[in-house]
Amino acid sequence: MRNSTDTQRLNQIGLDRLVRFEWLEKTAQLVLAGNSEGDIKSILQSDLANAFPGSNPAVRGSLDKTITILMKTWVRPPADLALLHQDALELLSWLPRELHLAIHWGMLMAVYPFWGSVAAHVGRLLRLQRVVVASQVQQRVKEQYGERETAARRARYVLRSFVDWGVLEDLPRRGEYRSRTELHIDQPVLIAWLIEALLWLKPNGLLQFSEVASSAGLFPFRMEYVTSEQIATASGRIEVLRQGLNEEMLYLKH
Repeated sequence: MRNSTDTQRLNQIGLDRLVRFEWLEKTAQLVLAGNSEGDIKSILQSDLANAFPGSNPAVRGSLDKTITILMKTWVRPPADLALLHQDALELLSWLPRELHLAIHWGMLMAVYPFWGSVAAHVGRLLRLQRVVVASQVQQRVKEQYGERETAARRARYVLRSFVDWGVLEDLPRRGEYRSRTELHIDQPVLIAWLIEALLWLKPNGLLQFSEVASSAGLFPFRMEYVTSEQIATASGRIEVLRQGLNEEMLYLKH
């Protein structure tokens, strides 16, 4: 069961900036190199300054907000995500760089479920049609978050981030996107970790095993089939609950 902190995070939007992949990678590598929190923040302020030029307070505020997102994801994540974060850093330390996208995706999704919500809407639309229209995603996000215009505006930041990450690409007509090549993942330990990150988006912490491969929130990835037992073994924090003869549920230990 989720506690009040989990529920609050699920209902928050949080993301109000473009989040570039290279910025998350830089932040995580600074953590892996053993830098202190203060040093990481200083380095990011210096290195990202060129992306936020000028002395305009609004521009400087954008830099500060961006750094807050980076720090919350890789330096000081919510306490209940400490083990997920620890394993993510371990994976980053040895997996090839082309798979780092999956780790940043999962960590950002767990820390900021709004990212996962937008991803899920995009993934569902891609199943129905080859083109994703921003206004369609924004409308679904508004419905989910109570018709808040803020949610619609911030969904646009997430969509632009998806383009930056290379999982969507712009079409000639403004506000239209299509999917790019899926990232193939065949390591059971990474698949199990991604599923654990996905479980943090579930209000009841449960996910049908049969839904894993087709999870809309993981639309950029094509995961090899693994059994529920392999997932539980690779994770150590995911358990399997069998209901009836053929239905299996995955859930997080607490």
